[in-house]
Amino acid sequence: MSDESDSDASLAQTMATAQNTGSSALPAVRHNRLIDLLRKNGQMTVNEMVEQLSVSRDTVRRDLDQLEGRGLILRTHGGAIYNDALVRVDTTLGARMDAFAAAKQRMGKAAANLIRDGETLIVNGGSSTCYFAAALGERQNLTIITNNLRLPPVTPESALRSLHILGGVYWPVSQVTIGPVGFVEVPGISADTAVIGATGISANGISMGRLEEASETTAMVKVATRTIALIDQSKFNVTAFARIATFSQITFVVTDAWPPAAIVTAIQKAGAQLIVA
Repeated sequence: MSDESDSDASLAQTMATAQNTGSSALPAVRHNRLIDLLRKNGQMTVNEMVEQLSVSRDTVRRDLDQLEGRGLILRTHGGAIYNDALVRVDTTLGARMDAFAAAKQRMGKAAANLIRDGETLIVNGGSSTCYFAAALGERQNLTIITNNLRLPPVTPESALRSLHILGGVYWPVSQVTIGPVGFVEVPGISADTAVIGATGISANGISMGRLEEASETTAMVKVATRTIALIDQSKFNVTAFARIATFSQITFVVTDAWPPAAIVTAIQKAGAQLIVA
């Protein structure tokens, strides 16, 4: 009985150690830890994973090969990115907020630095635009128009002159309203800057998976003097159902990594500016 108790205690200790350190004793636990790290950080190098898991480079590479084979991650030169399912239109906003969180925070701050005090902004739905709004703490006297119902709680009160919600049909999955880009009281609206997220980016422009949401975002671009597009690397070379805009309609493309050459060339040829946060 004592031997069995000692064995159970030893097994429990081994499992606890594996959970904390990513020990090679339990590959499944280590795989889960790797997926969690990539989901939160967006991308990591092999060296960063070695440091986080306290295992060898060969172990990390084998793990990445297995995870890529299961379609859970995408290998990159010297590392990996989380194979985010953002191209699926049924992914909840909560899940998208967790994916690539660190990258979206950097992108949000970079975009916020492009905003001037006193501007009128029009902002669409999505997780990247929420991180942008949260980074506006150093701005003042902003007027924000949005269909993103997640935006008001995360926008610093000190940055606002006023915040207006566009009316329409509520979509719970995306936490947005879908309707006209305007208000009953006035014939039309205009904005200094549109700040938009999207589902995909290719050499042909940026796109979204839902026609109704894409139409509303396209209207936002049309009423703004300039447009900032927030596109993380999981959306590179993705062409979704409906195109929002070509690069000639975009002023800044803010990403978390350098896009493929064809996309960079298309951005530069159109006269837009690429910012890698």
